[in-house]
Amino acid sequence: MIRPADIREWRNHDVVDPKGHRIGMLEAIYVDTTTDEPAVATVRTGLPSRRRLVFVPLDEAVLGPDYVKVSHPRGEVRKAPSIGTDDVLPAEREEEIFQHYGMTYRPGANGERQLARR
Repeated sequence: MIRPADIREWRNHDVVDPKGHRIGMLEAIYVDTTTDEPAVATVRTGLPSRRRLVFVPLDEAVLGPDYVKVSHPRGEVRKAPSIGTDDVLPAEREEEIFQHYGMTYRPGANGERQLARR
């Protein structure tokens, strides 16, 4: 698992799936707002003229030399909800990410966001 102190040093490293297939480059980390632990990463994918940021959970992520290995296959990640490279994740789209990966979405008691970009 990526620890908060490690986040900055892993930005722009390759993200690979369990079989070692390259998915893209790690762009940013979103932490769970209740625990402040890394929860989801954005991965820069696509051709230079069509770049986008896809979301992938960091559950069971493994750090290696110059890469982050996630527990989800490349095909599943590439079909995940995405945003433009200059966009911000709207609060109303957070739940889509969790649904895509079959995870439980738990916003705060007063509707606060579950994810915050670090």
